[in-house]
Amino acid sequence: MHGKMIIISAPSGAGKTTIVKEVLSSGLNLMFSISACSRAPRKNEIDGKDYCFLSTKEFQIKIEEDAFIEWEEVYSGNYYGTLKSEVHRIWDEGHHVIFDVDVKGGISIKNKFPDDSLAIFIQPPSVEELEKRLRIRSTETDESIKTRIEKAEYEMGFAADFDIIVVNDRLDVAVDKTYQAIKDFLTR
Repeated sequence: MHGKMIIISAPSGAGKTTIVKEVLSSGLNLMFSISACSRAPRKNEIDGKDYCFLSTKEFQIKIEEDAFIEWEEVYSGNYYGTLKSEVHRIWDEGHHVIFDVDVKGGISIKNKFPDDSLAIFIQPPSVEELEKRLRIRSTETDESIKTRIEKAEYEMGFAADFDIIVVNDRLDVAVDKTYQAIKDFLTR
């Protein structure tokens, strides 16, 4: 089976992972694509469930082997990407793929599969709200929050490259809009 692809991208802290989890539990024929990354796991993250955690060297070897659909060095020394084998595994199991990927990765997938993908950009209501959400997480230092905010401002400039923009000012509304857009796309 060659299924469809749902791409969910957003600046860090905009709520994309929460929205993806809600959509996955909604009964649509979707399976989550587990991204690979070279950063250390955060508290409560599980290898093979949240991410496929690779060393920087392992990640670079996979790049050389052309094992990725897309990959980016999102932060200095921290690589993220989508393994081709992961997408084919999901399709072989009879599902459509849903991605929770960074903005550049989302655009890259959309450009490679324009007819088979729906790209949704989750936008925070404001940069101030985004900073507040990142601080509530308690997983970031002040310096990393500053870096993420600068990156978020940059990434929001790419929102127009996505098929749909969903502003996450109320989670329930953002989940509903995302679900409906995906449902409409899968039934086309």
